[in-house]
Amino acid sequence: MHLRLRGLLIFMCSGPLAAGALAQTATPRTAEPGPAEVSADSISGRSDVETIAEGNAEFRRDDTAISADTLIYRHLEDEVEATGNVRMKKNGDLLTGPHLRLQVQDNLGVLDQPAYVIKRPPKVVPGVSVPREPDVGSGEAERLDFEGEGVYRLKKSTFTTCTPNRDWYIVSDEMSLDYNRQTGVADSTKVVFMDTPIFYWPWFSFSLNNQRKSGFLSPSYATSTTSGLEFSLPWYWNIAPNMDATIAPRILARRGLQLNSELRYLDYSYNGQARFEYLPNDRVAGIDRSAYAIVHSQALAPGLTADLNLNGASDDSYFADLSSRVAMVSQANLLRQGRLMYGAGWWNATLMVQRYQTLQDPDAPVAVPYFRLPQFMLTAIRPDLPGGLQFNLTGEYDNFHHPTQVIGQRALLYPQVSLPMQTEAFYITPKVGVHYTRYNLDRQTAGVPDSLSRSVPISSIDSGMVFERSVDWFGRTLTQTAEPRFYYLYVPLREQSDIPVFDSGPIDFNFAQIFSENRYGGADRIGDANQLTAALVSRVIDPETGNELMRGAVGQRYYFKDQEVTLPGETARTNRKTDVLAAFSGRVMQKVQLDAGWQYSQFHSRTERASVGVRWQPEFGKVLNAAYRYTRDQVDQVDISGQWPVGGGWYGVGRYNYSVKDRRLVEGVLGMEYDAGCWMARIVLHRLTTSTATTSTALYLQLELNGLARIGTSPLDLLKRQISGYGVINNPTADPVFGDQ
Repeated sequence: MHLRLRGLLIFMCSGPLAAGALAQTATPRTAEPGPAEVSADSISGRSDVETIAEGNAEFRRDDTAISADTLIYRHLEDEVEATGNVRMKKNGDLLTGPHLRLQVQDNLGVLDQPAYVIKRPPKVVPGVSVPREPDVGSGEAERLDFEGEGVYRLKKSTFTTCTPNRDWYIVSDEMSLDYNRQTGVADSTKVVFMDTPIFYWPWFSFSLNNQRKSGFLSPSYATSTTSGLEFSLPWYWNIAPNMDATIAPRILARRGLQLNSELRYLDYSYNGQARFEYLPNDRVAGIDRSAYAIVHSQALAPGLTADLNLNGASDDSYFADLSSRVAMVSQANLLRQGRLMYGAGWWNATLMVQRYQTLQDPDAPVAVPYFRLPQFMLTAIRPDLPGGLQFNLTGEYDNFHHPTQVIGQRALLYPQVSLPMQTEAFYITPKVGVHYTRYNLDRQTAGVPDSLSRSVPISSIDSGMVFERSVDWFGRTLTQTAEPRFYYLYVPLREQSDIPVFDSGPIDFNFAQIFSENRYGGADRIGDANQLTAALVSRVIDPETGNELMRGAVGQRYYFKDQEVTLPGETARTNRKTDVLAAFSGRVMQKVQLDAGWQYSQFHSRTERASVGVRWQPEFGKVLNAAYRYTRDQVDQVDISGQWPVGGGWYGVGRYNYSVKDRRLVEGVLGMEYDAGCWMARIVLHRLTTSTATTSTALYLQLELNGLARIGTSPLDLLKRQISGYGVINNPTADPVFGDQ
């Protein structure tokens, strides 16, 4: 039996001495290196010159550990040469190969035929605490050159962030991985997915930790019935950490080449976004087409802010033809507005300029709204007056413009005084005010004066009580309340038929409206009133947390006189009570949310409006929604949507929004998602009926290689809009400062 003792030597190093071309590229360290430790079955050499370790040889210093069959450490050059079964560990990195030469402190050298795994901590975003796995890159190469701390150059190599299955990887003639700049660069590159090359590029640059960087993004493609096959190759410009831009030429097979661009910026005192689209000589419409959207907000000084919202389109059918969103297709007025706002604690002032571009639907013409050029608003509130009094003031000046209608200026002043009185069991708030309005008008009808004024006193009493009791709900002790509320309003009649209608209209009848002072929005009509609103609200509260679990309400308004003030074309009310309103919202079971509303006409003995929606979401990535919406003679729709795993990493997604009244699909989504851990595939079909009753169908195909790129057209924004509660089932790769791409 033979026994050999391992040798162990420790060297104290004052610093490396490097020579030649390798030393010129090194990034010097500021910290002094720690002691070097060499161990092996057998150790020989010359003191302070060269140490030769044979048999299970190991070298250690600080965060670097190298093992091999044979190892030579040259003291003056601070160089390790290792041969046979070489393994190098540095922080979380692991590199293996048959032969290594490395200047340890400067991290300069060569590793032959390496296999490597490089780990880096995930990027930390301020204010975002979502945990992430470390960023991992792995692969093989014919040769790996160490070019300084965190910099590697590989010859004839592969690279992937997909482990351990390696379903996708990059093959490159030469690749540079710079973990200081978090950037990879590869020449003569192809992307291999499931052993099949799917993408080739002569020069390819990519991020190593999902940070934004300039360069071409993955091409996207789609198809739609209105534009045919679509292809886009976006170019991304990372202008600064707080600013970026995307320029995306988009080929529409039926229409031509469209240019899309977007600029985004974010700072402590300002932020904004600008988009521009241009389609020269649309082959279907026969015209040049364009659209733009600019949003900007800025803090100018303490208390002083400004914002800008500008939107426009070249023609009335632009969004109906070229957009795939209901919100865009159905919009009729494009806002163009600028505001300057000042807040001084107890008072606030706003100066605004506002106008619109109206998009006319030939099947349903839209009324052109008035422009405010300009509007000045003043609000003030003092809740700390003697005797518990509270003072509110609203002031406004508007200069209304319109291409064809009556125009003019309107000034109003509305001071109010209230006396809130409250205990734990009840509250009562009497309030009085005077609403004064003056008009200077042009284009008035013959015989109607150009100057008009109106003064309307308004008084109200708002009161309520709160009762509580303990209830047992499936074994839980909860608190249920009964909260009756009574609101009396008196507004005397003032003749207003000569006053034009600049911005007034009936307010939607709901629980907020029945407790308001005016049945009209805007200031051109102040409705006469002698009425009482009664409502009962009941809430279920968790006494331990104070969270409201469920809320139900029922209410009705009672009139003591007939309506006399009306809008043009409006029929005056003669009933002495409104429809009954009822609503419920809350979590009826642990994972089930229910929302319902009902408006019932006692006079006609029929339902005027109803809605009910239920969501079951047992866990992330599992959600089912069902809703029904009904408005007499207007809306009758069924809406079903959801996201659900179907097994084997597959998830089904979909939405079905059907109009029973029109007997047609309003909007539909059907798709599948597959999560393989390090890559994601999505295929989604989207069908949309526009306001002109035409149908557009689009197909989204996307392959997402985690940590590298998204290839195809992303349906994520579509799925988030269409499916309430939708969850992105793989780790997002977009920068959270600007949001998902």
